[in-house]
Amino acid sequence: MSLVEAAAWSLHVGFAVFWTGSVLFVAVAVVPPATRGDIGADALAHIVGRLRWSTRIAALAFLGSGGYMMETRYTVDALFATDRGHLVLAMVALWFVTTGLVEAASGTLADGLDAGTLREPARDARPFFYAAAGLSVGLVLTAGLLAAPFGS
Repeated sequence: MSLVEAAAWSLHVGFAVFWTGSVLFVAVAVVPPATRGDIGADALAHIVGRLRWSTRIAALAFLGSGGYMMETRYTVDALFATDRGHLVLAMVALWFVTTGLVEAASGTLADGLDAGTLREPARDARPFFYAAAGLSVGLVLTAGLLAAPFGS
């Protein structure tokens, strides 16, 4: 493995751990108190803003590092005809859907906070955050399968 390849893997995995952890943290530790009104609007706005920026920065990192890894490791045939290729495609699909859910949930919360409400937008965003958290777990499980030495 070349130094560039090792850097791409490290960047990819580092951002994946950070981003999926952030999504899970917001879904499990921030949204429930927000729906009860136990967290301040300013704090919630700050957390959601950070999550949005983290999601966007991670997207750039994933596109760059994942694109490099895909280009150097897989042909189109390998992506569509092998177990490992299917896992890569599954990860890409999970990532796109999870990113969309995070953006939708964050936008719902931000719009509600801008309108001066807290509980209702948190309740409206909750299913999106929970779905994103569930898909984040799916991403981690798929990454584990991809890291396992099987298939071609």
